[in-house]
Amino acid sequence: LVRGVPAQGRGVGTRLFFMVPVNSNLSMILWYNQDTCRFLLTTSYYELSVQNWFSLHRLQLLYNHSVLATFNATRIYAPASYSFHCDHVSSLQRYDALLIPSSANDVSKLWEVTFIDFQIQGFNIQEGHFAYAKDCASFFSPAILMGLVMSLILLLVLAYALHMLIHLKSLDRHYECKASPAYFAQMKDNDMGDEKEPLRSSGNESYELRNQQFSKIYI
Repeated sequence: LVRGVPAQGRGVGTRLFFMVPVNSNLSMILWYNQDTCRFLLTTSYYELSVQNWFSLHRLQLLYNHSVLATFNATRIYAPASYSFHCDHVSSLQRYDALLIPSSANDVSKLWEVTFIDFQIQGFNIQEGHFAYAKDCASFFSPAILMGLVMSLILLLVLAYALHMLIHLKSLDRHYECKASPAYFAQMKDNDMGDEKEPLRSSGNESYELRNQQFSKIYI
């Protein structure tokens, strides 16, 4: 099945119902007015995913059974049991150019091809309906990457703000402890102990007579 609307075409959409299988290749033809598009699909088995994948290998534009232009398709692939969907499949750079002229000297470069709301499935079609679609939009698009970067920056700012808030609370507790009277009394006792400590630690004797006018000290 193929669904797509040419960019300059009229109508809702077109489906293809002519398929010619050749071994693991498939030729699909889409008619639109007097123009004909031939899609050449291939299938391959990938051991890593343990399943078959199909890919659009080539697109040909025909008129009166003559090939007018040939485009090589890139990044148009999906598991064989899925379909492929993309909002724009085009040869134009503004649509990411999934269709590339087959040769630089080919007349294909004179053509501009664009399909809107493009969907294709070559295998495992059930009751004429598309299977689950693998979309061409990458998960890590520029918009998503920018959103992830902004989220990371906001998380870092939030973590820094929480760290500073906890640090300020610990500083408040420290200064409240210093401002209490018990703290000053403890500091006074510590100072008195520090003043007496040199006399205790020195190995010399010291005597003091408080009630007399003279004192006698031995060193």
